[in-house]
Amino acid sequence: MDRRQQKTRAAIFSAFSTLLTEKSYSRITVREIIDTANVGRTTFYAHFETKDDLLKALCEELFGHIIDSAMDCTHTHGLYSQGAAPESVFCHLLQHLQENDNNILGLLSGESRDIFLRYFKDSLNDLVRSHFVSHNRKNNPDIPLDFLINHISASFVEMVLWWIRGRMKLTPSELDRYFRAVIEPVI
Repeated sequence: MDRRQQKTRAAIFSAFSTLLTEKSYSRITVREIIDTANVGRTTFYAHFETKDDLLKALCEELFGHIIDSAMDCTHTHGLYSQGAAPESVFCHLLQHLQENDNNILGLLSGESRDIFLRYFKDSLNDLVRSHFVSHNRKNNPDIPLDFLINHISASFVEMVLWWIRGRMKLTPSELDRYFRAVIEPVI
């Protein structure tokens, strides 16, 4: 994708994200998106077939970036200039959420949050499977793996919502410590 296409796509994502913090997904029209992004209808449809495709692409980009960054501790965005990167991938993920790139916290707590929470949880499943459950499972081997992954991902999402509602008073390290204290005995 050339730079011009990347800029157009970024403008559409930005417009869509802004609209999503103002109103529910179902009430947003393609017309509003293209007006806010200042692009033409043909340009929009050159990038996305439908509003649903735009939503899926936005979620994949947002959560894919955050999850990939959390899995790659060398990708730090300058988070660790004062010290070492955390050992816990969950702490790293919480630090990326705290940065609030692309207003992700607004999307997770806004009017269309259910859609984003579902994508977020689905994105977490791969992270939980690869970095937590598959390698560290010692307890409760009789619990089905997919049940355990779903439980941990859902717990993490609920914890993030609790953190957001509490105005993120706890640090990512504190929250990570609490989360792991609750989850690790199950594994």
